[in-house]
Amino acid sequence: MRISRTRATFAACAMVTTIVACGSNSEPRSTPYGLLSPTSSPSSSAVALPTDSPQPTTTAVTRHVFVVVMENTGLDNAVRSEPIARLASANALATNYHAVARPSLPNYLALTSGSTWGITDDGYHSLPAAADLGAQLTTAGISWRAYMEGMTAEAGCMQSPYPYALKHDPFAYYGGACPPNVVPIEDLDSDLAGAT
Repeated sequence: MRISRTRATFAACAMVTTIVACGSNSEPRSTPYGLLSPTSSPSSSAVALPTDSPQPTTTAVTRHVFVVVMENTGLDNAVRSEPIARLASANALATNYHAVARPSLPNYLALTSGSTWGITDDGYHSLPAAADLGAQLTTAGISWRAYMEGMTAEAGCMQSPYPYALKHDPFAYYGGACPPNVVPIEDLDSDLAGAT
């Protein structure tokens, strides 16, 4: 099967970093790869004076948020390729998120629900429905999708063969079934082209 350049680049990104697409920032970055770094606290001597009328403010609208995870590699290796380094520099790169447990599954559960649920293996466990980020987004009326590498539409998230691994798809564990928002990575091109 031929993989488009967009999907191949995204798949590579999916193994590398956390990217948040929230507009550009014209300020130069002082850290390599656009690394997030702590900022100094505001000075207590800088006091805003009250104004007669409220000043209009604008907030950047975030159209897409991509959470991309690379497992079993160091940061330097993860951002070594030029396209990945460019994406990391232009967006945001979280460099201080680390595994909370071993093996894989507890980490994916913690990433999507804030808890490992006491799970210490990669076996299948049916967890409470609506206990994860996906359910919270759905309840709030915010559309979301999880694009899974190796998953096939025919087999779905519970039965897809290698290279798909159920242990890397935390959404299949909440409520004991895979939500329709979990799709093969092949759907990414059409979703991006359709601005969905």
